[in-house]
Amino acid sequence: MNPKSSGPTADAADAYLLALQERLTRDGCTVISPHWKDRPVVIGRRADRKARWFGTKTELFVFAAVVPEIDLVTLADFTGWSMSYAKSLRRGIPGARNAAMVLPALVSARVHTEAAQWAAQDARTVGATLIGRPLTVETLPEGVRVTMYRGQVPVGGLFTNHVLEKAALYFR
Repeated sequence: MNPKSSGPTADAADAYLLALQERLTRDGCTVISPHWKDRPVVIGRRADRKARWFGTKTELFVFAAVVPEIDLVTLADFTGWSMSYAKSLRRGIPGARNAAMVLPALVSARVHTEAAQWAAQDARTVGATLIGRPLTVETLPEGVRVTMYRGQVPVGGLFTNHVLEKAALYFR
C-alpha cells in the first residue's frame, strides 16, 4: 500500500490501483512501476496491429497513480509527465512510427469538478503521433466514477474504438 495514504478512502484508491495493475497484466501489458513526485505509478504498455487499421500499429500506454485529491493543476502536471514519459519509451524511428495512445489516470476519493471537466473536454496531442486522454478515477463507497474524453480525435482517430475498449476494460 501507499505509505502516504491514510483512512478508508485512501485504502480504496490503493486497492483500485492494485486491481488496475492486475487487469493490465491479464490483458498482456508489460507493467513497470516508476515514481512521479515520490508517488508510485503503475504503467502498462502494449502494442496492437489490426488489419482494419491498414496494417498500422498503435502503442497504448496506461499511467495511473493515487493522489490525496485530484485538482486541475495536478491532473495537467501528471498528464504532461505521462506524455513525456511515454514519448521516451517509444520504439522505432521518429517520424516513421505509428500512433501512441496515452491514458494518464489519477485515482482519488476527492476529484475537483474542474479536473473532471478538463479530462472529459478533449484529448491532448503531442506532435502528430502522441495522443493522450487524461482520466480521473474517483473512488466512492458505491464504486468508482471514471471521467475521460470519449470522442473522436483528428489524429489517431482510426484507433479510437480500440482505445475506448481498452479504457473500459482497465478502468472499471
